[in-house]
Amino acid sequence: MKQNSPELRTSLRNFSLQLSATPRGARLARLLAAEQLRSWGLPLDPARQVIAELSANAATHGRTPGRDFRLLLYVVAGTLRIEVTDTRADRLTTARPGLGLLLVDALADRWGVTQGLPPRKTVWAELGLAPKPESACSGDTGALLQGPQG
Repeated sequence: MKQNSPELRTSLRNFSLQLSATPRGARLARLLAAEQLRSWGLPLDPARQVIAELSANAATHGRTPGRDFRLLLYVVAGTLRIEVTDTRADRLTTARPGLGLLLVDALADRWGVTQGLPPRKTVWAELGLAPKPESACSGDTGALLQGPQG
């Protein structure tokens, strides 16, 4: 009897781009990633904002003339992982990140930096895709606004 294991039914979606480490490359990363998220049926934000920040950092602080940066998106088990790899491993994020990384910290469930083969580093962020619980305010007026009884 053949059984399907849950691991085999989990779909893995990925998307990878190599772009010039320029403001135009960072803008293209954001726009093309947003189209990919749309095609996967995923919400654009906050992922689009995280992608914009990490790509802008790669184009600004991770830039080495003549070298590109890479954007990788993949979805596994309800988590979107965003990775941006540049060629400035000598410029690691510090204990006091700039405003862009503070925004990433606020929007992402987890983020960090991984050293790659020299001269690479990857800044990554993970966003949970699980539906958020409904808010206590459902839009129904409820009994409080119905006026006097009787």
